[in-house]
Amino acid sequence: MPKRVFAIAAHPDDIEFQMAGTMLLLQKQGYELHYMNLANGSCGSKTIAKNDLIGIRNEEAIKAAHSIDAIFHEPITEDIAIFYEPKLLAKLASIMRSVAPEILLLQSPQDYMEDHQNTARLAATAAFTMGMPNFPTTPPYPAVDQSVALYHAQPHGNRDIFRQLMKPEFIVDISTVIDPKSNMLSCHKSQKTWLDHSQGMNSYITTMLEMSEEIGKMAKQVSYGEGWRRRSHLGYSNKEIKPLEEALDSYIFYPDSKM
Repeated sequence: MPKRVFAIAAHPDDIEFQMAGTMLLLQKQGYELHYMNLANGSCGSKTIAKNDLIGIRNEEAIKAAHSIDAIFHEPITEDIAIFYEPKLLAKLASIMRSVAPEILLLQSPQDYMEDHQNTARLAATAAFTMGMPNFPTTPPYPAVDQSVALYHAQPHGNRDIFRQLMKPEFIVDISTVIDPKSNMLSCHKSQKTWLDHSQGMNSYITTMLEMSEEIGKMAKQVSYGEGWRRRSHLGYSNKEIKPLEEALDSYIFYPDSKM
């Protein structure tokens, strides 16, 4: 089986903002890409009816995933309904076992909204239970013996909930794949108007590029970057592993200590 990287985020377009460049570079190193949004985007519009919006945003997400030949996993809940609770965890744990990733890309535990934070928590626990036969999943899926390394992305806007700039542990230089990353984000056309209304983003693609530039400047020599922090290996592998750093060694940079 090919090596697998699983990107899990809260809403359609979150992966594109924070993780897609790293996914594309891992693909070049032979990794199979898996793409999942826990929520279906049901609240991301002021003008489109809920059921219509769910269909639109699902089509946009599928298009984005397929644009990079990623395997798409369907959402399992609605916006603002991502809670750290047993039913969602059992569903996600079943999917996690079916993918059995070597690398798991997650949102920051310190992000601006609870959906993002709870998604990171649910996915981390789903990975933690991957090899536990006595943990029930929905639908049932046998436990798998798979070591996995968890990496948390930068929070949206590169700031924590207290407005403080977050410095990543290391930076992946995504300059060579910024165009396909931008193309992925442009698949989410319904979000341009919503983000302009709700968050004052003049252009969601421009905002993504500005965030990527800010991360790159932390390493000085990088034009566009995605920042990552590797989670402790305890509970996920029997020793410390760092497959992302090893796969993308020539793309890895570290923040300037003076910043």
